[in-house]
Amino acid sequence: MTATNLRSVLTLGSLRVESFATAEEAGRAAAEDAARLIRTLSHDRESIGVVFATGASQLAILNALVALDDLPWEKVIGVHLDEYVGIKPNDPGSFRHYLVQHLTSRVRLRAFYPIDGDAPDPAAVCDRYARLLQEVRPEVCLMGIGENGHLAFNDPGVADFSDPLDVKVVDLDRTCRAQQAAEGWFSSVDRVPRQAITLTLPAILRIPHLLASVPGERKAAIVQRALEEPISTACPATILREHPGATLYLDAASAALWQHERTVERLPDASAGTGSR
Repeated sequence: MTATNLRSVLTLGSLRVESFATAEEAGRAAAEDAARLIRTLSHDRESIGVVFATGASQLAILNALVALDDLPWEKVIGVHLDEYVGIKPNDPGSFRHYLVQHLTSRVRLRAFYPIDGDAPDPAAVCDRYARLLQEVRPEVCLMGIGENGHLAFNDPGVADFSDPLDVKVVDLDRTCRAQQAAEGWFSSVDRVPRQAITLTLPAILRIPHLLASVPGERKAAIVQRALEEPISTACPATILREHPGATLYLDAASAALWQHERTVERLPDASAGTGSR
């Protein structure tokens, strides 16, 4: 980022919303916030749990994050937001494949625990991963919002703000599966797996810092819904407005339908220091 870049900022409930001109600027801002949190947390602890998401919304964040200097990756324990049931880890559509390509092959983490989507007993995978979350207790989550308003794979039909489980198997709705095909991860909707293993909403909402990047024109309608509709599982992302440590990063395209007066702030010069904002 340069000193001439501007961001617009608004707080809705507890949610901080930052809008930028481009997806790259929004991704760099999210990456710098994540880096600041990781550096701060590393001062007094041996490990920091970070949940990593995947998909088109995360590319700019991960590219910026792995390029930052002096990030204590040796203290980061990476955990996984969701994965398809039945998919092999080397499948191009697999989220494990994505995270190897864009994260774990580029930096050395203290540990990374992927979700074993092709294990023979998905329910047992959920139980084991829930126990892992209790041990790691993630502090930071990088995530997006789906075109149907989902957080992770908590689509409207399966989302539960009071879910008794931390990790579960879910059926994916048609809108969710169409998005995966439209983003190029699968050649057609019919090739998108119909089930996934996902962190549930309570598990996500317990994480103190949620950094949600939502760029692109295809996300404009759901951004408007997430920021303007009553909070409900009809649009699960509305619950972000009640989270005390959540920030939403938008670009001009995804913010286009959301009309609110905003405060414009000048971003710091990225060449001046550590990247904290």
